Amino acid sequence: MPTLFTKIINREIPAKIVYETDKTLAFQDINPQAPHHYLIVPKIEIPTINDLTPETAHYIGELFLSAKEIAKQIGVDEKGYRVVMNCNAEAGQTVFHLHLHFLAGRAMHWPPG
Repeated sequence: MPTLFTKIINREIPAKIVYETDKTLAFQDINPQAPHHYLIVPKIEIPTINDLTPETAHYIGELFLSAKEIAKQIGVDEKGYRVVMNCNAEAGQTVFHLHLHFLAGRAMHWPPG
């Protein structure tokens, strides 16, 4: 069964897409925690970090390259932004399709909670 994010990738469910490459898609989070809160997903289903293989590990780099380009496009690359990836339910992962949270547009605090 396809994940919610796969349905967004396939344009079966609407989302506000902010960036796309041949390997990644970024869209607005439906429950934003910052003025700019986007989810960056690979265009293949990888449930968690634990499911990465040597053949799929390059997708992590693609996610970060997309984050870098988004930051540049919205003008926060020099000011600062945060990227976060959760792994499994106790860490806060609710959709089991690997994704990177991109947050910007406000001061971030540490530790995040």
